[in-house]
Amino acid sequence: MRLAPLLRVLLSVVFLTTALPALPAAARAGYAEREDVRAFIAEMVAKHGFRAEELSEVFLRARPLPAALDAIRPREAARSWERYRANFLNARRLDAGVEFVRANRVLLARARMEYGIPEEVIAAIIGVETFYGRNMGRWRVIDALTTLSFDYPERAAYFRGELENYLIYARGADLNVFSVLGSYAGAIGMPQFMPGSYLRFAVDYDGDGSIDLRASSADAIGSVANFLARHGWKSGAPVMSTAVLEGDAYRGLIDGAVLPKIRMDALRAAGVRASDGAPAIPDDMLGVLIELDTPTRASEFRIGFHNFWVLTRYNRSALYASAVADFAAALRERAPF
Repeated sequence: MRLAPLLRVLLSVVFLTTALPALPAAARAGYAEREDVRAFIAEMVAKHGFRAEELSEVFLRARPLPAALDAIRPREAARSWERYRANFLNARRLDAGVEFVRANRVLLARARMEYGIPEEVIAAIIGVETFYGRNMGRWRVIDALTTLSFDYPERAAYFRGELENYLIYARGADLNVFSVLGSYAGAIGMPQFMPGSYLRFAVDYDGDGSIDLRASSADAIGSVANFLARHGWKSGAPVMSTAVLEGDAYRGLIDGAVLPKIRMDALRAAGVRASDGAPAIPDDMLGVLIELDTPTRASEFRIGFHNFWVLTRYNRSALYASAVADFAAALRERAPF
């Protein structure tokens, strides 16, 4: 009789942990005895055909991850663009980016041709996300997602969806559900895909019959390109431009949004224009005025276009998209494209 993949995984975990001291009954119960977790298990059984006893065993062994709660809660202090940018645009990461491009020139060129995404943008995202695989996260994904699903009510619905996606992904890939490591938020691999993105956008770009975003640079490159293309990247269109400001009317245009919704002729009428080094931008192109604030110095201002918004689908932060754009520009200057 063929055992279900998840059950085989669980039996292997049971075997590996039999030598450990027995936990007290209250500690062993863990998440498995909570009513909200039981309701989630029942939903997974009804929607996706999981076995209740297998999922109960998963949540019996899942452990709270206080580091995830500490890292994800908003900080009071203002974020500094200068400090944020310096985390990514530094000599070590740029050198690693040049090395990554050299090692993957053919794959990056192929992704540009097939998906329309510039090589430097793909390489910049992987560099910003994980330093080209050096910092992929050290937390068990099952622990991170369980903690955020049931102990972080502010975004519980989102993380329960990702926990659902993770269990579906692990079952489909015949993975040990406890073996996958990732970020404190449950993101996986070189491009730090959440499980939902793994299911929807990850591709087998090296053609080996499986998708491995932790070990395969090819799969990471193809998956990032597919993600951006599926979110509407416009090949050959600009990402952003430095803004040159005149007067004070521009202040009324800054609302923290990242969606381009103001025509360039309206921006110009408010005293906002693209820097002289930027290509001519049509009057009817939509933009968004972004303020990048550093508490100890004057803010920087950028105009973000449609492809800037696409970058924010990866991480919904103007700081993130701006850092990726700057990193990509630096790679374009240094790397052998």
